[in-house]
Amino acid sequence: MRTTNYRLQSEIEYLKPTSQKDWFKKYIVDVLESNKPYYAKADYIGLSIQELQNKIDYISSDIKELQELKKRLSEAKNIALEVIASVLKEYGIDKIEGVAISSLTITPSKIKVKEDIEIIDSNALMSLGYTKVTVDEEAIKKDISNPQRLAKIKEFIKIDKTTQKIPAKIKVNAKRNSFSNTTQELLKQAS
Repeated sequence: MRTTNYRLQSEIEYLKPTSQKDWFKKYIVDVLESNKPYYAKADYIGLSIQELQNKIDYISSDIKELQELKKRLSEAKNIALEVIASVLKEYGIDKIEGVAISSLTITPSKIKVKEDIEIIDSNALMSLGYTKVTVDEEAIKKDISNPQRLAKIKEFIKIDKTTQKIPAKIKVNAKRNSFSNTTQELLKQAS
């Protein structure tokens, strides 16, 4: 991961939904109206966004690694707790007091029972009243697009439509090869 950011990348990182976007818009206009070649402007904008995406990917990877580490450490801790308890038990110790900690005590072993039920005769159980009836919402969603089917169920449902406008966004299309020294020089010129 790079340790220095393009100015545009830094500006993007500090954008918030509630912040004033006018200053950022003016900065983009300044970049586009600068005397730099058009390809340098495109590279500057595109690579700034790609670097931001690289940061997001890097953080996502770190989060995954940290979750795996947390799971492994939790398992190791549980194994250690069990082994220490068995060693203390072998020595006939059920409690040891400490200075930095209050004490170590052994919790009694427990038996945990989990029941798995396999249904052998579902019809017999349903005749005894063990049934559950729910509306198939997926089928309703599918049928409301058909006018004839909608007419049959219209009086039994209420349809609330929510419209969300999704603004236009740019897409950075990366080249097959990673960016070269030439690209880095173009970015230095543009910033």
